[in-house]
Amino acid sequence: MSLYSQQSKLAAYRSVDAHGTVASADPHALVLCLFDAVLGRLMAARSCIEQGEIARKASLLHSSITLIGELRGSINLHQGGSLAQNLSDLYEYMVRRLLHANVSNDKGAVSEVLGLLGEIREAWAAIGPEVRGQGPRSAAIG
Repeated sequence: MSLYSQQSKLAAYRSVDAHGTVASADPHALVLCLFDAVLGRLMAARSCIEQGEIARKASLLHSSITLIGELRGSINLHQGGSLAQNLSDLYEYMVRRLLHANVSNDKGAVSEVLGLLGEIREAWAAIGPEVRGQGPRSAAIG
């Protein structure tokens, strides 16, 4: 069996596994998946800046900005009050920092967003039992 054949089978398995996980996940777990995806992309983008991989860095940061937009879109501003608005504003700030990081190859800006997003992810994971079973847009944080 060729290396290409083995890799394509592994990629297909991972794709099915990922899609199965998403299909069976509750809304809280889906938000955690978004956090994990963006954090992974940001770590890779920071590494690309260090190694001079400009095109890959740009692609990873673009993907990260899109995922942060999804997180921001999951916030229920009507029920979440000022906490939800503050979180929305923080996501907007993160997007601006990542745009700056992309233009300036600023790994410090990527690290800053990694830290902020990591703290939000930890808080989201900690409140898991409280939000499970609620509707997909019922929680203020997301």
